[in-house]
Formats: sequence, structure tokens, C-alpha cells
Amino acid sequence: MDCMNKTKKLHIVYGDYTLGLKGVNTCGEEFSYIFSYGAGGMESLVIDGKEWLYRVPKPTFWRALTDNDRGSRFHLRSGMWLAADMFLGCVNTRVNVDGQEIAQFDAPENNRYTPNEEAEEVLITFTYETITTPTTQVEVSYRVSMDGTILVSVHYHGKQGLPQLPVFGMRFIMPTKADGYTYEGLSGETYPDRMAGGIPGTYEVEGLPVTPYLVPQDCNVHMETKWLKIQRSTTLNNVDKGPHAGEKKSFSLYITAEDKPFAFACIPYTAEELENAAHQEELPPARRTVLTVLGAVRGVGGIDSWGADVEETYHIDAEKDIRYSFIISGTLK
Repeated sequence: MDCMNKTKKLHIVYGDYTLGLKGVNTCGEEFSYIFSYGAGGMESLVIDGKEWLYRVPKPTFWRALTDNDRGSRFHLRSGMWLAADMFLGCVNTRVNVDGQEIAQFDAPENNRYTPNEEAEEVLITFTYETITTPTTQVEVSYRVSMDGTILVSVHYHGKQGLPQLPVFGMRFIMPTKADGYTYEGLSGETYPDRMAGGIPGTYEVEGLPVTPYLVPQDCNVHMETKWLKIQRSTTLNNVDKGPHAGEKKSFSLYITAEDKPFAFACIPYTAEELENAAHQEELPPARRTVLTVLGAVRGVGGIDSWGADVEETYHIDAEKDIRYSFIISGTLK
């Protein structure tokens, strides 16, 4: 969608425990975003009246074990990352408005703001600390522009003594199951050491397929992605059922590469849900959309019947920094 309507400044609401941003994008659609100091992240992402978040997005470090991970006993070396994936604390929040850092923005200091606060750009940064030994930190910043685009920048701080990472990225859980997605990148399921057969192009995927391995495991990763469009037609709001019974109207969210391509997986399960199922029938009913936007992906290996480790080129060194960024918007940027 290509729209050219002029946008107005962001309207800022300084809540006791939240920061709210409202505005109108270039297509004339209203948007509203809520960032929670208590929950430690973005709590609500509404575009044109449709909510896109069911949980606060957080950094993710774990992928469901693959056959080769089990065979090479990778989980026994790097299992602490599963705990870090499940339990992650936010230790600091910073707010910057039009280039000026706001030192005091929550209660009771927020009472000094009026209901008419505006800005051209707001940057909010959350710092997370892992429960690994040793601990390390991840910074996630959301730079919101007047047109509603959100530049998400993620910085993992490498720490000496930490074992290899399975993945590193951001996990977004959406309220309902998506109808499907379209992306520009490599065809099929690809990993860093399984890209040679991928053909660059634009591909449309119906539904949220999960590769039917005998034992559920990580699947449907797509490398070298330039942009991704996720389409939904259902919400948790009863008034969204349309004027006629059964009528559905689709709506979309776009993820766009900022400075380099990203990897992603879009399925109805978290890594932990896949991990807990020994067989396909043990997976829970598909109710949500789980999008992971990845800055680093470990290879899958498979050199000698799933026993050898992944080649070193395709490891993720947790002792080194990882930085990546992407754009969230209601239109293709």
C-alpha cells in the first residue's frame, strides 16, 4: 500500500506506569501504541482499530530442539538459554522525546505533563537482564515516528563464559491465528547451513504451517528476508465480526528489513510449546500467531545421522555482541 497523506505530530500520554502514543499514518489510519514500564516492553500495538499484541514482545534465545541438537547433546551444553527465554527481567527503561532524554516520566512526576503533549519522534528503550551464569543484558529500543512506523533496534551484549546460543531475536505473540503471510526472501524452509536450494523471490504462505516432523521441533525459518506481511481476519473483539454473520475482512502488519535482511518464523506455537510435545498430537490447538524476528540463527547440522555438532561457521557465539534492527508498520516501507 502506497499512501501519501500528510501526518501530524505524535500525541503523547504520560501514564503512571505506561507511555501512550497516538497518531495517524500516511494512509489516514489511526494508530495507538502503549509501552509499559511495569511489564517491560510494548504492551499494545493498534493500527486502524486492530490489536496486534497478545503478550509483551521480549528477546528470545531458545529454539525447540532439532533432531541434530538432541543427537549432538547441544541442549546439555546450552540448556541455560531455555530458562533465559522463559524468565527475563526488565531492569531499566529510558524515554527520549525529540532528542531530549526524559529523566522522570512515571508517577508522580508525570503529573507535570498536560493532556496535549506532542512530539515528532519518541524513543523508548528497555534493558533486560538474563538469568544465565554469568548474566548479560539485551537492549531493545522502539523509535516511533509521526507516521506510526516503529524502528526496533536490538542489541545483545556478549559475555565471556556463556555457551553457544540456539537463536537470538524478538518474539511477538499475536491475539489470533493469522490467515497466512507473504514475504520476499528465499523459498521454503531455510537455515544458515540450508540455504543453497532457496530461490530468491516473493512467496505467499497460506495459514501457519508447522512441519510435521515425527517429534515436533524448530521449523519454518526463512532466511534473507527483505519484508514480511502478516494477514489476519479475526480478533478477540466481538464487534469485529462484520455486519453479516461469518463476514471476514483481512488486515495486515508489515515487518521490513532496516539495514540488512532478517530471518523469521511465523507459526502458531512458541519454542516451549513445541519442546513440550513428544508427538504432533500433543501440540495444543492453534490459537495464536507466534512471530520470531531473528538476528542470529544456529545451523541445523546433520553431517552424520544427527550425532555431530553443527559446523563452527554456523554456531552463534554468545561471547560476541549481536545487533540488528527492523521496521514495524501498517504499510510496506
